[in-house]
Amino acid sequence: MEQRVAIAIPRAQTGNIWQFLSRLGRAKGLLLPVFLLILWESLSRFGLVAPNLLPAPSSILTTVWQLGAAGELWQHIGITLYRVFVGFLIGTFLATILGGLTGYSCLIHDLLDPLLQSLRNIPSLAWVPLFILWMGIHEPSKIALIAVGVFFPVYLNLMSGIHNVDRKLVEVGKIYRLNDWQLISRVFLPATLPAYIVGLRSGLGLGWMFVVAAELMGASQGLGFLLIDGQATGRPAITLASILLFAIFGKVTDSIIGFASHWLLHWQDVYASNH
Repeated sequence: MEQRVAIAIPRAQTGNIWQFLSRLGRAKGLLLPVFLLILWESLSRFGLVAPNLLPAPSSILTTVWQLGAAGELWQHIGITLYRVFVGFLIGTFLATILGGLTGYSCLIHDLLDPLLQSLRNIPSLAWVPLFILWMGIHEPSKIALIAVGVFFPVYLNLMSGIHNVDRKLVEVGKIYRLNDWQLISRVFLPATLPAYIVGLRSGLGLGWMFVVAAELMGASQGLGFLLIDGQATGRPAITLASILLFAIFGKVTDSIIGFASHWLLHWQDVYASNH
C-alpha cells in the first residue's frame, strides 16, 4: 500500500504539470526562451562567462535601447525589412510561375528542372561576386541575392506538391469534364496548398539568412551591417543584439504566414488541429 501511494503522488504531480502547460496554450513556447535568458543572465552576473565574449542579456537590451533612442536602429531595421520583403516577393513570384509550370507540364519539367536543380546547389556566397559584377553593390544586387534564396524552397515544394497530387482526384475531375483551369482551381490548388505554404515558410527563413550575405556587399545600413560592424569594432553586445533582432523579426514574419495558413487551410482535418 505504501509503495502504491509513493508512486501515485509523482504521477499526480506530473498530471498537474501537464494540465498547467496545456492551459498556457501557445504561450508555453515562451517558457524555454525565458528560462534560457534567466540562466544566461545568472551566469553573467556570477562571472561564469566572460562579458567580452558573451555579454548579459540586460547589457544587450541596454544596447538595443540606446541604438533605438538615437534613431540609428530603426534605419537598420527598416532597410533590412525592405530588402527581405522585396526579395521575398520577387523570389516567390518567379518560383510560383516556374514551380507551377514544371509541376503541371511534363515537357516543361524535363526542359527546365535539371537546370534549376543544378543552380539550387550553388552556395549562397558564390552568387555574391557575380551579382556585384552585374549590378554593382547597390540595392538590386542585394535584393537579387535574397530572391535567389527564397526561390528554390518555394519552387521545389510547389513542384513536388503538384507531382504528389492523388491521381484519383485528377481522374475524377476529368470524369466530370473539368477543363484545365477548373482542374487547377478545384483539384490541384487545394491539394498543393499545404506544400506551397511550407515552401513559403522555408523560403522566408532562407531569405532572412541570405540578407546577411546580401548586406556584406558594401552595405552601410541594415542589421547584417550592424552585426559585422559590432564584430569589427569589438562590440559583442551589438553583434548579439543584431542576432536577437534577426530571431525576433524572423519569427514574427514566419508567424504571419503561419496564421494565414490556418485561415487558408481551415478545411483540413489534421492531427495538428487538435493541439
